[in-house]
Amino acid sequence: MVAAARYVRPMPASPASKHPRLGFYTLAGAPESPRDLVDEVLEAERLGLGTAFISERFNIKEAATLSGAAGAVSNEIGIATAATNHNTRHPMVTAAYAMTMHRLTEGLFSLGLGRGISPMFDAYGLPHIKTAQIEDFVGLMRRIWRGEIVVAHDGPVGKYPLLTMGPDYDEHIPMTFTAFGPNSLALGGRAFDAVVLHTFFTDETTARCVQSVKRAAEEAGRDPSSVRVWSCFATIGDHLPEAVRLKKTVGRMATYLQAYGDLMVKTNDWDPEVLRRFREDPLVAGFRGALDTTGTTEELEHVASLIPDAWLAPAATGSAEACAAKVQGQFDLGCDGVILHGASPRELEPVIAAYRKVRPAGRFDGLAANPGGA
Repeated sequence: MVAAARYVRPMPASPASKHPRLGFYTLAGAPESPRDLVDEVLEAERLGLGTAFISERFNIKEAATLSGAAGAVSNEIGIATAATNHNTRHPMVTAAYAMTMHRLTEGLFSLGLGRGISPMFDAYGLPHIKTAQIEDFVGLMRRIWRGEIVVAHDGPVGKYPLLTMGPDYDEHIPMTFTAFGPNSLALGGRAFDAVVLHTFFTDETTARCVQSVKRAAEEAGRDPSSVRVWSCFATIGDHLPEAVRLKKTVGRMATYLQAYGDLMVKTNDWDPEVLRRFREDPLVAGFRGALDTTGTTEELEHVASLIPDAWLAPAATGSAEACAAKVQGQFDLGCDGVILHGASPRELEPVIAAYRKVRPAGRFDGLAANPGGA
């Protein structure tokens, strides 16, 4: 018996149709199979999207495996973990993973780190990640990738007798950081090549975060324009079924409020009383798991009554043309790239077609596909 083809490679986008500063998250939500990534990456390549961002979950979304799959099927798309955590692998394992991806993709890969979700870390017995640890880890990666022999390292990230790949390596692999609070934004500006912001940031918050990253880069003696700031912008057009839109907007916001609502409210200067009522609602208080993953349409309709429209407004919704205009607005706020969050490339196709008509001519020509700008 002849095996059926696993995937069909589509024709890539023409140079005029490429969007190097638009990205997407592969395997958004709770995928049935990690193999869905293959078709998503190929479809993204056809549509001209610039980067596939990979979020990590401790299930079928393990980042190293997914990165390799994405790198194997695409010759053009940038690939970034957004994010993995430095304390779930030995530094040499992470260094080797990133170098393998760097060589496999011929420079299209960016290693992206984040702090992790505190309740999950507590459940799994993982220590909370500190700013000093991340900065120390970034320094170690840079040294290892340059071919240095690191002997008797004793720093915030830990003690290691020997860390090295050997002197035959001398590479710069762009690093990306998912940032939220002021300490993270400053760290991103002074130590990373790119920063990914959070979803559902108001315009005021987004502009302030961009300025914080660029200012930190300048204070560290770096060229602010060399640090790419990516907006993570929920893009959920009206062409999607209503139940799907509910899950990707209300459900996703509710899950964020479940996990780190205080930080969301503080960052956006929202009313904490609304968060208190949300948490004390009997359905929310008794719900087990993430609302965007297992919540029914009826449950999410109830949750929608607890979340103000203004909290869901920082997103691209409505017609494809309206979504495209909102995406362009993120660039106008100072962002260097926009992740069209919460939808697959196929679901994004009408929005991308509409954006192609309003994209400023020449603005993104000649930019590197790597989301870190290298």
